[in-house]
Amino acid sequence: MEYVYAALLLHSAGKDVNEDGIKKVVEASGVAVDDVRVKALVAALEGVDIAKVLSQAAVMPVAAAAAPAAAAAAAPAGKEEPEENKEAAEESGVEGLGALFG
Repeated sequence: MEYVYAALLLHSAGKDVNEDGIKKVVEASGVAVDDVRVKALVAALEGVDIAKVLSQAAVMPVAAAAAPAAAAAAAPAGKEEPEENKEAAEESGVEGLGALFG
């Protein structure tokens, strides 16, 4: 994860996201650098418009967070969800984490 953070830091600073820059940022954080991971990240980011991806990613969580908030506001006050709905929501959250970490 620190490699992705390093790439994002370089991007936000207006620097080129390249192997040397990522290595320097990761080393500065006190983490031992794995050259294979650095090369893999740089190769994966080749041709990717990071600004566009970040702008699209920023829109999705806001829309996803707005739906449950609207549903909660529409629900009558003082009435609790049935146990089934709580379990389904919990399972969907776990599935989301599984997708995030592969």
